[in-house]
Amino acid sequence: MRVGLYPGTFDPVTFGHIDIMRRAALLVDRLVIGVAINRDKRPLFSLEERVAMVEAEAGRLAAETGIEIVAHPFENLLIDCARDVGAAVILRGLRAVADFEYEFQMVGMNRALDDRIETVFLMAEARHQAIASKLVKEIARLGGDVSKFVSPAVRAALKAKFG
Repeated sequence: MRVGLYPGTFDPVTFGHIDIMRRAALLVDRLVIGVAINRDKRPLFSLEERVAMVEAEAGRLAAETGIEIVAHPFENLLIDCARDVGAAVILRGLRAVADFEYEFQMVGMNRALDDRIETVFLMAEARHQAIASKLVKEIARLGGDVSKFVSPAVRAALKAKFG
């Protein structure tokens, strides 16, 4: 069984994330969505809220694709998380060239830590490339319409946070 790990903070999960999940599900037999506990980023949503959002979206995708998709919170090194879940591949989404520089460095470090785990980059569809969780939160905080960027459930969660 080929296991893939798609890690991120998912604060909140967006249509861009869902697009990458859908396409990643075509490449593996089991997809683990690694929900990072990253205290440095000071997420808007708690770990439990982010995991619940990911599980809801993953459940719909699993039914659609027939692939097992699960959420897995983690706080350790990404490469250790990949080992923990039995992943042979780490799947990363790229939106723009700016993402590549950081991701390139991460691949090099991860390969130095464990060269048996590959990293595969997936480009988001053009209509999702500009979506960033940070910008979605800003739009929601300022009362803007985020329906083009997130599911109705995530939109409701943002509205509840910002009033």
